Amino acid sequence: MHSIVHDLRYALRQLRKSPGFTVTAILSLALGIGATTAVFSVIHAILMDPYPYANPDRMVHMRILKKDGGNNGFGMTSPQWQVLRKSPVVEDAFIADEWNLTVTGSDFPEDVQADYFSSNAFNFFGVAPALGRGLQPSDAVDGHDPQPVVVLGYKFWQRHFNQDPAAIGKTLQLVRKNYTIVGVAAPRFTWDDADVYLPLKVTQDQVKSFYCGVRLKPGVTRQQADAALQPLIEQFAKETPNHFPKGQLRLHVVGLNEDFIEKIGGSLSLLLAAVTLLLAIGCGNVSILLLARGTARQQEFAVRSAIGATRRRMIAQLLTEALLLSVTGAALGVGLAYVSLARIVDLMPQYSFPHEAAITINTPVLLFCVMVAVVTGVLFGMWPALELSRPQVSQMIQGSSRRVAGSVNGRRTLATLIGGQIALTLLMLAGAGAAVEGFMKMAHMHLGYDPHNIMSVGIPVHEGAYANWEARRAFFEQLRQKVAETPGVTMAAISSNATPPENGFNNTMEILGKASTQEQKLRINLVSEGYFPALKIQLAQGRIWDETENHNGAMVAVVNETLARRYFPAGDALGRSFKLEELKETLPYTVLAPSVKAAGANQWLRIVGIIQDKLDNGLDKPVEPEAFIPYTLVMNVYTQILVKSEVSPLTLLHSIRKQVATVDVDQQTTGVVRDLEHWITNQPEWARGQFISWLFGAFAVLALLLAAVGLYSVVTYSVAQRTNEFGIRMALGAQRGHVLNIVFKSILLSVGGGIAVGLVLAFALNKVLAQWAAGSSRDPMTLVGAVVVLGVAAAIACAIPARRASQVDPMTALRCD
Repeated sequence: MHSIVHDLRYALRQLRKSPGFTVTAILSLALGIGATTAVFSVIHAILMDPYPYANPDRMVHMRILKKDGGNNGFGMTSPQWQVLRKSPVVEDAFIADEWNLTVTGSDFPEDVQADYFSSNAFNFFGVAPALGRGLQPSDAVDGHDPQPVVVLGYKFWQRHFNQDPAAIGKTLQLVRKNYTIVGVAAPRFTWDDADVYLPLKVTQDQVKSFYCGVRLKPGVTRQQADAALQPLIEQFAKETPNHFPKGQLRLHVVGLNEDFIEKIGGSLSLLLAAVTLLLAIGCGNVSILLLARGTARQQEFAVRSAIGATRRRMIAQLLTEALLLSVTGAALGVGLAYVSLARIVDLMPQYSFPHEAAITINTPVLLFCVMVAVVTGVLFGMWPALELSRPQVSQMIQGSSRRVAGSVNGRRTLATLIGGQIALTLLMLAGAGAAVEGFMKMAHMHLGYDPHNIMSVGIPVHEGAYANWEARRAFFEQLRQKVAETPGVTMAAISSNATPPENGFNNTMEILGKASTQEQKLRINLVSEGYFPALKIQLAQGRIWDETENHNGAMVAVVNETLARRYFPAGDALGRSFKLEELKETLPYTVLAPSVKAAGANQWLRIVGIIQDKLDNGLDKPVEPEAFIPYTLVMNVYTQILVKSEVSPLTLLHSIRKQVATVDVDQQTTGVVRDLEHWITNQPEWARGQFISWLFGAFAVLALLLAAVGLYSVVTYSVAQRTNEFGIRMALGAQRGHVLNIVFKSILLSVGGGIAVGLVLAFALNKVLAQWAAGSSRDPMTLVGAVVVLGVAAAIACAIPARRASQVDPMTALRCD
């Protein structure tokens, strides 16, 4: 015990004597360990422990596979759900429906996201509530009206009731109906990000469909579930064809986390690779520093050996110093991890990870951090300890000549470490350059519309309200007119489902007088005539329908240039007609214009205009054929109002909500409203590009700094060791330029070799990077830029100690021991 305390005291004294070395080594480890810990925490939360539900590994979504490899969800009726629950591969299943409700009884109606659950849902999830109870079977007996009870979402409880436990038993008024609060959901119970959870009325209705969540029985594989449930799904499709895609159906069940892994898994893998490289560079930096410092302490250990110090004693001393550095770096790294974790979560695309995931620094990650610290200390303390614990006593006499000649093995080891560090840093810089290049291309792409000073305000219609076409059309038109009258608003238009940059719904069409053996796909957008001038969309040919045509539900359409080129290559799209897959009315949810219903099977839409292409299928996908038709042809229980203003439109939101309330005092707007410029930056592809660019770029800069510091340290120690040599050379007439040349040549091979290896790695790993970054690490400008930046950093790191070496006074150097 006494020897351990003695070693610690001696190690602290030694580290205090070299503050530059100590700070550099600790920061090198702290940066690597901190970044790795933060990223591993994110990966652990999203990929290893994302859900608090009971047996989440057996919970699945049901999908229909499409020909292009994608998949579609589908709805099931209550009777179909009850049949599905009896399947031999299903342990249990629940159904759910989501709807926007309004908290009434206050000055302005507050938008609330509600989830209606079948009575078994809370038992299915198996998550104990934070307060009170969850929904239970007695709250919703099949065929009867549910009890007026509600379970609050945890965040809604915090926001609306200020976390008051006394909320249990109180009343919450939703759309003029009182509900008794019976519970508060657990913090991690965030299914659908709902604010409130209500019991669902289960009937024998064959029109209304619901999402159905399934838990498979233990031991049932996904393939077995696909095969067992396929006949059931085919049967359900015959019973309710409107709830399923047309054509042959192929069922596929997917795990809860598969969609999120597809969205963010690649980015996380890339990020983990980046921080692993950063950790390797940081650890390499420490090893370089320890080796260089160890070389400078050769004579010290020769003296200690001469006066009787054992090899074991010296190894213990060196390992104590290395472990002290490692543990200190790890402790500081944990602190940095907490800071960087919050920034990483802020940068992550909003809907790219399950919101149930608790992204925090947790025990497994802390243990991982400690393990890395200990292993780092052992690895990077053991090798120099073994080398330096066997000094020859004759080195005391030959110390000067030894310093001139240097250790061939030591030089080779340092050269290898520096070269590896340079190679990894260049790879990081090339990867960051590719990520930034791809993101900048996205940031400057031509949208085809102007998103400046315009926002989309969602209007969720209450269930059962404005149930026929005339009432709903009048309601929507009155809302648009009232919003347009708001001071500061220059234009308002209806955009039921067409707010860019990702909008429309997929459909197929038949062109009048043109037979086709292939399916003719397009995207349908429901808008008013003011939609086009509000977004400054350019008209290429023809015209836009007028206000009268919109009011009457005229069967006209405007198409984009891509549709016109693809399906009318002769350039004769104007005046031609096409028919969509049959439009059906499902009261009270979807209402059709009288003109559509009167047409029956002959629902031909005449093309009256062609607009220039705009990005409506996301920011990273090609433009697809699309058609815009009057929103009055097909009206759902939800619409959006596009608001164009002279100032930032969000500043007018309060006034707009007041105007909406003058039309219907209980009509709310959606809770989350963004202007289009911010809406674009929240798109998954934009957020993903920004996420990768910022973090990869930050890690590349850190790697560059670590490499430069490591190189500077090595050259500094090398110059110190060769002080006698430089003094002799200058005493014999060598010029300062000659000394500078010697110093730069000593690291030229290491830096040049590292750059060459780094270029090879950048070329080899380009395909891997290209999966998640739009740029290319093979791009000549990217590689040249990375090499120049790295070269300049290396030159600066060498120039400072080289200049110091060239200014050595020969007499002082010759007297140096």
